[in-house]
Amino acid sequence: MSSTRPKRKAAIEAAERAAALTQDTKPRKRRAKADERSPSPSSAKPAPAATTTKAKTEAKEKAPTTKPIAHNDDSGPHYWLIKAEPETRLERGVDVRFSIDDLEAKGTSSWDGVRNYEARNTMRDCMKVGDQCLFYHSSCKVPGIAGIAEVVKEAYPDYTAFDESHPYYDPKSSQDKPTWMMVDVKFVRKLRRFIPLKELQTFRDAELRSMALVTRNRLSVQPVSAAEWEFISELENHPE
Repeated sequence: MSSTRPKRKAAIEAAERAAALTQDTKPRKRRAKADERSPSPSSAKPAPAATTTKAKTEAKEKAPTTKPIAHNDDSGPHYWLIKAEPETRLERGVDVRFSIDDLEAKGTSSWDGVRNYEARNTMRDCMKVGDQCLFYHSSCKVPGIAGIAEVVKEAYPDYTAFDESHPYYDPKSSQDKPTWMMVDVKFVRKLRRFIPLKELQTFRDAELRSMALVTRNRLSVQPVSAAEWEFISELENHPE
């Protein structure tokens, strides 16, 4: 086995753990009125007795797990979700629109312009040639999964960050010390039917409970487990 495979497995599992983190959805408590605020230390009530080790263990055993299914091996291919904006949006005067139709027309495209460290790390450390990607339409009237792409070139410096005329130029990134990375992907096919985000969210307490798309929707490059990929493939063949 190649010495790089254990590193890739560790990187993929780290990406999945990060993607599984969810924001606290509990409503914030309203600010207390003057007579409801915490007492001063001198009048504070004594702290409750510490929880016993046994009680802590029992509570831990009862707590539900939300950890996504990890890749059991790193022989590949693995699965990802990548986002692009299919509708016109100007960034520094340049239209950054890119849809599944655009990828189909180009055939192969660099996945440039990613300016999020977690997404960059996923591309740099985890994505390999042959990996499959769900192509997701984002920041549009009806967001959702539109097609499938495949990684055909592994991570290399995102040269658009060096170009002052590019909408995603980053003066802190240089050719000697590039900050940002990208991969190349090729068009595979469009889905038999577009699967909107609203439909995917109906499975957030079931088959897709751990999927980053429904727990951390803003992440632009996300891991997808084999089980999630299989479920979405089956969903594609059924009408909404």
